[in-house]
Amino acid sequence: MGIFASIKTWFVLHLLMGYIFILSGLIVNCIMFCTLIIWPFSKTIYRKVNCYLAYWIWSQYTFLGQWWSGSDIVLKTNPEDVKYYGKEHAIIILNHKYDIDWLLGYFLAERLGILGGSKVYGKEMLKFVPIQGWSWYFTESVFLKRNWEQDRKIIIRDIKNLAEFPVNYWILMFCEGTRFTEAKHKASMKVAKEKGLPELKHHLLPRTKGFVLTMQGLKGKIPAIYDCTVGITKSENEPTFMNVVNGKTFKAELKVRRITLEEIPTDTDEECSAWLHKLYQEKDEFYDGFLKKGHFDGALIEIPKRPWDLLVWLFWAVTLGVPLIYYLIQVLWSGSIYVSGCVVLVIVFGSVMVRWMIAVTETERGSKYGHRHEEKKEQ
Repeated sequence: MGIFASIKTWFVLHLLMGYIFILSGLIVNCIMFCTLIIWPFSKTIYRKVNCYLAYWIWSQYTFLGQWWSGSDIVLKTNPEDVKYYGKEHAIIILNHKYDIDWLLGYFLAERLGILGGSKVYGKEMLKFVPIQGWSWYFTESVFLKRNWEQDRKIIIRDIKNLAEFPVNYWILMFCEGTRFTEAKHKASMKVAKEKGLPELKHHLLPRTKGFVLTMQGLKGKIPAIYDCTVGITKSENEPTFMNVVNGKTFKAELKVRRITLEEIPTDTDEECSAWLHKLYQEKDEFYDGFLKKGHFDGALIEIPKRPWDLLVWLFWAVTLGVPLIYYLIQVLWSGSIYVSGCVVLVIVFGSVMVRWMIAVTETERGSKYGHRHEEKKEQ
């Protein structure tokens, strides 16, 4: 390990970056809150402003992945479809195999200039999480309660709002509902057998209700979905967010298929559900081929990095990091026990916050939704 690579593993640097992220994120959240006064007068201006503000938070993730860790992603896609990427509204159907699959999706969104317009289907509790959850709330992501009667009303309401959104956006959908683990896969395939559906090797059974309702609501209002299957090249490092923070490099491929909404049957729920199951069978074959050959089939397209996420992070580092370092030097120089104690408490709190945010991305601490669903079936 080289000197620079070793420096990237220093916790004091992680703490400094965590401080910059937390403080900058809260600053942006406060500005977002203030923009609510614009909403009654112009939803268009409100939405454009908040997409711009969100970029000042989310681009710090892509800085960490692309510039700090040096990770990279290339596309395997139809060259004829590239001209549409980043230039239209789209729904992203992404496999949920890795701890950092969402980050790799952010890479592509940043490179195509659509990161600020990114949205997700997420759990209701996420909108109460400071910084990330609040920024999703202000940019109108869709938050679900995992109660179908309530979620149905939420989806109908929110996709109606998104249909008139003035900025190009991507809505990320993890149709599997939760991140892949062997235990969840076993439970999911048990359900597949009961329903007479083909078993999947590398994916969980997709949950179809939300997808069907979304397709029916957005047909004729957005042009396409992007079927995205991510594969990370094997290396000695596990593809976790903690390893990204430690500066470990990952190389990934993203197989992307652009499918127009006109190609998706939506006349009946059954037809649309069957279409989604077929899509996941194809995704499973693609990923199986990736594991065997080390790459996806298709034309290789490289979308270059842009400098903007790096510049945003440098701005925050200078604006927030330099004054902090100066203040800490002053505290140490003064020798005040009281002030030094307060600084230690702040550092401990910051350490806990940084570790907590990283833990949210870890598979073993992820949602137990798949397990609970199976347990309820057996009761």
